[in-house]
Amino acid sequence: MAMIILFKEKRYGTMFENIGSKFINPKIMRTVNVIMAGIITVGLISSGCKSMNKTQKGAVIGTAGGAAVGAVIGKAAGNTALGAIIGATVGGVTGAVIGRKMDKQAEEIKKEIPDAKVERVGEGIVVEFNSKILFGFDKSDLSSTAEGNLNDLITILNKYPDTDIEIQGHTDNAGTDEYNQGLSERRASAVSAYIRNKGISAARISIKGFGESAPKYTNETEEGRAQNRRVDFLITANEKMKADAKKEAGSK
Repeated sequence: MAMIILFKEKRYGTMFENIGSKFINPKIMRTVNVIMAGIITVGLISSGCKSMNKTQKGAVIGTAGGAAVGAVIGKAAGNTALGAIIGATVGGVTGAVIGRKMDKQAEEIKKEIPDAKVERVGEGIVVEFNSKILFGFDKSDLSSTAEGNLNDLITILNKYPDTDIEIQGHTDNAGTDEYNQGLSERRASAVSAYIRNKGISAARISIKGFGESAPKYTNETEEGRAQNRRVDFLITANEKMKADAKKEAGSK
């Protein structure tokens, strides 16, 4: 089983220099526990356990931890979408029920929007749009091609109203950090405004711009940089879906 382990040192005010001390700072212990939980979960996800489907993996991940573990994993894996979805995971039997609902929705998105990259992650879905599908180079206003793709996605999002949607903007590493951060935010905002105007409730939507800080692909090649210029949709269960899934799980 392959596993990547990331160690990061954090210093607190009362860090003990004596490694052999029998006393352990509680803050350090909590940090270690969170990191170790994240490492174990990354191992489960990254090890390629082909005997488990996405729904089953989501149930396992959910029981391992919530938002804190999600943040650790997202940072370790260099994948903000992965971390956010794991942070929203319920887990257990309820999580498996949610996973089956997400399986169905993901298949519909794949079928209707072949230009998008669709991934089932845990109890959620990541829909990745390369920026050239949505925007002109260095632009934040939507192209006519973008509207067609987004309209198809909006139809499916309206069909499954019990989900939350996080829209993430990303860029490559060309240009300054400040400029890329602003561009990523403007693009995420433009997509959010468009789907709101088409009937998606604003209460379901949140936006984040990451600039060049979270590359999913290499920035060493033109192809990789083009792939990093992207907008991701993170689709997760809202509180109503979670409550309904809990009831369904309890009735079995």
